[in-house]
Amino acid sequence: MTRPRGIALGLNIQPAIAKGSMFKGLKLNSTILRTDLVSGFATGLFSIPEGMAYAQLAGVDPVYGLYSGVVATIVSSLSTGSILMISTLTSAIALSTASVIRVAGIQDSQMPQALFTITFLVGAIMFAMGLLRLGMVVNFVSNAVMTGFVAAASLLIIIGEMGDFSGYHPSGPNKLMEMLNWFAHIAQWEPVTTAVSLATVAMMVALKYIKQTEKLAAIITLFVMTIIVNLLGLPQVELVKSIATIPNSLPMPMLPDFSLVPKLALGSLSVALVALVQGAGISTAYPNPDGSRAKQSRDFLGEGLGNLAGSFFQSMSTGGSLSRTGISVGAGAASRWGGIFAGLWLALIVVLFGPLAELVPLSVIAGMLFVIGAELILARLPDAHLIVATSWGSVAAGLVTFLSALFIPLQWTIFLGAGLSLLLYVYASSQNVQIRQLIRNDAGHYEERDVPPAYPSHQVTALTLGGHAFFAEVPLLQERLPQKHDLENAVIIFWVRGREQVSSTGLKWLHRYTQELQAGGNRLILAGVPPLGMALLERTGLADEVGRENIIPARPDITAALDEAWQKATDYLSQSTGDLPDSKK
Repeated sequence: MTRPRGIALGLNIQPAIAKGSMFKGLKLNSTILRTDLVSGFATGLFSIPEGMAYAQLAGVDPVYGLYSGVVATIVSSLSTGSILMISTLTSAIALSTASVIRVAGIQDSQMPQALFTITFLVGAIMFAMGLLRLGMVVNFVSNAVMTGFVAAASLLIIIGEMGDFSGYHPSGPNKLMEMLNWFAHIAQWEPVTTAVSLATVAMMVALKYIKQTEKLAAIITLFVMTIIVNLLGLPQVELVKSIATIPNSLPMPMLPDFSLVPKLALGSLSVALVALVQGAGISTAYPNPDGSRAKQSRDFLGEGLGNLAGSFFQSMSTGGSLSRTGISVGAGAASRWGGIFAGLWLALIVVLFGPLAELVPLSVIAGMLFVIGAELILARLPDAHLIVATSWGSVAAGLVTFLSALFIPLQWTIFLGAGLSLLLYVYASSQNVQIRQLIRNDAGHYEERDVPPAYPSHQVTALTLGGHAFFAEVPLLQERLPQKHDLENAVIIFWVRGREQVSSTGLKWLHRYTQELQAGGNRLILAGVPPLGMALLERTGLADEVGRENIIPARPDITAALDEAWQKATDYLSQSTGDLPDSKK
């Protein structure tokens, strides 16, 4: 009997897996299918309240929040390096998207195409960064900056929902003044709306404290509170249908508006950066079940493909979601099928029950977002404690990032944070100069000592130079080296093993330092020079200036080059001392 082509493709995927294909992690067996089918249902179901809530947070039709968990999630699940990653809409992405739309001055007539254009641009940026293997870019956003950004975004979640939470929509020139205005007008809060919101918060928090309902707290709260409000027929409480129509259909193809690219390009870069940084920790938190190592650049490619495909099917920008991945893994996901089934289940639920989402009260969504925002802030408290214990520079970077989000658009906050991270890195690199003196003991071993204040004449001084091969550390290196004033007939050994690269600033300094030593009749020996360093000295002419006999290549035996340099230095001093008058010996 001939096997159907679709089944054959599914079952014959294993050879491609063995070769490390893009679809690694798609191996089929009954156990994986069963567990991933269940986890996919739980994740898809969970995407209903979160998707709608985050779309509401961005100020767009909640249906786009639902659609963000379909095509984009399925495509990224097929292609990311982190097999268990669920890429979908997150709160920070939603807030950043709202900021981009507002700053770009997008009109109602340009929506929703502008929204999908952002998704397309975010996907293109992610995909390009993946192709260029720029996965390490996320490492330049420090923990302090990311903590400040997430804490600020979490607070903005709460501030953004204050109107739906209470029925009173605050105003002010910035988010801080909006919050103060909200508290100053408690008397104008709508009592029934506020009561529904508070009941939502209480129920969701209570369910999270019960182990059996912890992971389903959002779903249960959404269903129960929606049923109660609709049964009681509370006219004061606005429903989703007052702002949107949820069709019982799959997202139909819709083109982005490419004429808006110039307006949205820079803002989309900030959204992409937020999404990529958020998803960077997923591979660590949830390692690949097959033991393979996920690469950030591969995740960039997968998340980018998800956004590119989703942009043509009414999806908002998406990225790796730690919370949604946690739901998936907690429900039993063991392969890529967990994410694929999550998207398929969500699509099926929308088709069968989409219009029922119109009955969800906006105050229930607001209450749920209050809880989510508070949880995100509390989850960052250990990181904040760690930052305070680390350095005041990190504290300042985190605080500046946090406070700036209350006064400037969120899309600029992530750029500010990234700039602060880069400044911290540059400063730390420029200060990372490690100089130690190496003393050879009677057993022929080397001991580390503090650097002497001045080089002694007629003796060997061996120094190990460590730190970044950067240009900004050169003045500090010069400052920390021993003084060489009136130095005579000394041999200085620089042990440079492991320093493959040297900046032009460093080479210029080495040229000057060599000349100054030689002018006093002294000698410089470079020991443990790696192959790339040797080639660099040859190209720049420094090999002849230092003296080829004074450049000792690195050996497989770690201290062999240092031993050779020490022997050469002592032999030189023995010969030169023998030629000196007795008063100089």
